[in-house]
Amino acid sequence: MSFKLTYSTMFDPPAELHTRFEDAMARTLRSLGATHALHVAGADRRSAKSAMSRNPADQEQVLGEFGTASAQDADDALKAAWRAWKGWKAMPLAKRMQLLRRVGDLIEERVFDIAAALTLEVGKNRMEALGEVQETADFFHLYCDEFEKFGAFERPLPNDPLSGYTSRNRSVMKPYGVWVVISPFNFPCALSGGPVAAALVTGNTVVLKSAPATPWAGRLLADCIRDAGMPAGVFNYLSGADTQVGPTLIEHALAAGVTFTGSFEVGMRVARTLQSGTQPRPCIAEMGGKNACIVTAAADLERAATGIVRSSFGMGGQKCSALSRLYVHRDRADALLEQIVEQTRALRIGNPAQREYWLGPVTTRTGYDHYARYAELLCSDGARSLIRGEQLKDGALARGFFVRPIVAEAPPAHTLWQTEMFLPILMVHRVASNEGAMQLANASPLGLTAGFYGAPDEVPWFQENIEAGVTYANRPQGATTGAWPGYQPFGGWKGSGNTGKAIASFYYLPQYLREQSQTVVD
Repeated sequence: MSFKLTYSTMFDPPAELHTRFEDAMARTLRSLGATHALHVAGADRRSAKSAMSRNPADQEQVLGEFGTASAQDADDALKAAWRAWKGWKAMPLAKRMQLLRRVGDLIEERVFDIAAALTLEVGKNRMEALGEVQETADFFHLYCDEFEKFGAFERPLPNDPLSGYTSRNRSVMKPYGVWVVISPFNFPCALSGGPVAAALVTGNTVVLKSAPATPWAGRLLADCIRDAGMPAGVFNYLSGADTQVGPTLIEHALAAGVTFTGSFEVGMRVARTLQSGTQPRPCIAEMGGKNACIVTAAADLERAATGIVRSSFGMGGQKCSALSRLYVHRDRADALLEQIVEQTRALRIGNPAQREYWLGPVTTRTGYDHYARYAELLCSDGARSLIRGEQLKDGALARGFFVRPIVAEAPPAHTLWQTEMFLPILMVHRVASNEGAMQLANASPLGLTAGFYGAPDEVPWFQENIEAGVTYANRPQGATTGAWPGYQPFGGWKGSGNTGKAIASFYYLPQYLREQSQTVVD
């Protein structure tokens, strides 16, 4: 299939893609109910406890039974990774890259089957699920290419200006050791696979801990890594909701570094833990987003409405890059909101395994319950819902966590402007000037993504003044969403990230390495 799948191209796929996805879904449905193990020290491991995972679109459908890792399993995984590290970092670079490219190849070969599982486990529609799995494969290939392209980040330096001696200098980047990856439920494949690929490419070994709500995606990634022929202990996989596993991984003396993706509160707690003690350890924390879009009086409203709806409600707003705050010039607000409401009402909500439905369920019971509370708040304190919130309970939808997208106008003082809701909720405020919109857009402690619709000569002003790590201007494919490895680096400013470096950027891989200056005098 010649079609190149990305989040930007997924809106007009060829018919073959749908046929292959539906075949994969049929296979996946026949496999439901299996028991899935952890993966530690090169072998699948049955845990003492396990938990059933259910489809958020149909809570009566059991997807499988997944191992619940214990603190002892975490300790064993870290020790296995430590034992494997010396051999892994010493492996010839060409061999290491060959193994990791094979992982990417296997993910790509299994893209439809893994995507079918993601649709059932997370509630993504087929295009979102296929995009995430392909993105994961691309991470493995891109990071191998980048590491080789930059010569493993080794740099010769000038000789010292000595007479009678030759003093040779160079800078060498070396892996830290055992790297822990803690991934979220919303992108359980890509936001596991990306950091895992980066850590392995740079010569670290890995322990991956998946989110409790989405163990299947992590297990399928582990299968690809295992089947690629990875040496025992180089990669280890843990799942489950045991509250002792996270602290064990983070506080353990063998954990040399951590990549965490999740909320600001937890991310900062992880970062502070790693910076305490006698040896501060690196932490890459990719945290939340309360992402804004500005629409000026000069904007193309049709393009703006399309991009706004896609970024606000794609995957039910459960993206850290999702659009949740819209600031529109008052002269164009009525016309824009009319289009947004019309497009939002036209969204088909239902079982995401079926092609005709664009919007599936909220992934977790917690999110479903929070939605009801937010819907009430958006009918109070001066807020006015243009599309009112509703938990959908008719027919088959009653078995899942289905909700209606909300569009609401609210005054700047409303409490939800500062709450990362992680749900299909768009808040709107009318502004008198572009400067007023910018002030409100930047009035958040988070700064992940931002969107803009306006005249071409207004774009540089937006880019110069917006406080966000990822920006999009005049983009109908998505106002604030859609970054892809090799095309758009993805990372946040302010409370959205703690490193100032973006995923899949030129600066990402060196974070998994530490520098050693080497001088040898002949």
